[in-house]
Amino acid sequence: MEKKRIAVLVASLAKGGIGKMRVRLASAFAQRGYRVDMLLADLESPYLERLDPQVRVIPLPTTHPIAGVLPLARHLRRERPDVLLTQRIRVHTLAMRAMGLAKPPTRVFVTLNTHLSRQLESLSPEKGRRQLRRLRRHYPRSDGIFAVSRGVAEDGARLLGMPPSAIRVLPNPTVAPEVFALAEAPPEHPWFGGKLPVILAMGRLEPQKDFPTLLKAFARVRKARPCRLVILGEGKLREALLAEAQELGIAEDLDLPGFAPNPYPFLAHAALFVLSSRWEGSPNALVEALALGTPCVATDCPSGPREILKNGRFGPLVAVGDDEALASAMLETLKNPLPSETLRQAAEPYGVDRSASAYLEAMGLA
Repeated sequence: MEKKRIAVLVASLAKGGIGKMRVRLASAFAQRGYRVDMLLADLESPYLERLDPQVRVIPLPTTHPIAGVLPLARHLRRERPDVLLTQRIRVHTLAMRAMGLAKPPTRVFVTLNTHLSRQLESLSPEKGRRQLRRLRRHYPRSDGIFAVSRGVAEDGARLLGMPPSAIRVLPNPTVAPEVFALAEAPPEHPWFGGKLPVILAMGRLEPQKDFPTLLKAFARVRKARPCRLVILGEGKLREALLAEAQELGIAEDLDLPGFAPNPYPFLAHAALFVLSSRWEGSPNALVEALALGTPCVATDCPSGPREILKNGRFGPLVAVGDDEALASAMLETLKNPLPSETLRQAAEPYGVDRSASAYLEAMGLA
């Protein structure tokens, strides 16, 4: 019997969590005997080297929703995959247009990685209306819509005018064997292994992550006890964060070392991981920290942290933007951390095998 064929369409794997999750999912499919193609336009990514060698990488000239239609349609007509898995509005729009042109016997599924409403809010009113029309035209025509968290599913259903039950929640393949293998390396930073506890945060230095609130909270924590803060990531707010740290008097105990291709030694050796976001889809770094047994504190943002931390059972949840509450939770967790084995339980639903099985079953390939 010929192996089923799965095509995974992405614009770029880049450095973010979405690309990393797609690499893990595609690799897991291939390791189970499926024929997997990864279709993408941007081949510059630190995650490509982690892709299982059985996955065939197919370069596309572009994933623009108009210019990319013909190249993708040619590929679909020639290869005729059983399933095409997409994500993001532009990429899914491209997929549906190419499907209409090529008309292969391929079923199309799309994953919602974050709130559609947030994506639309970031656009100008005219672009937002245009994207909403695309959403309502193309998403309901899919063979299935998945979401990384219940909050993302509910947001998508509201925008698309569908019942929430029409969107299936599937866990990200966050906890992979590579997480534990890569965590064995020593963290490349002089503060880890020292006497002072190191608090860790990760993410793009952008407004969504609300690192200014974290800096204010850290300033409160440091007044109560000696500690240090490391934030991994790059972004446009770097200089503003450094300036704020100077104003708060914490510059000597803050470091922004940039993007870390291997963040797992940092996560494994941190005394505390903090997620201060205004919103998320399903924060992978929070799950990875739990998997490595690191105590966590998170904002109760929409959405993901409450689901992951099981309503606060596996770590405190605080109001978004409340630096006083965040500082209090950080101090309490540093003083009385949950046992590592307890924390690891929270990450179990996000294992690669569970995620791959859930996707294959949902796509009718199990």
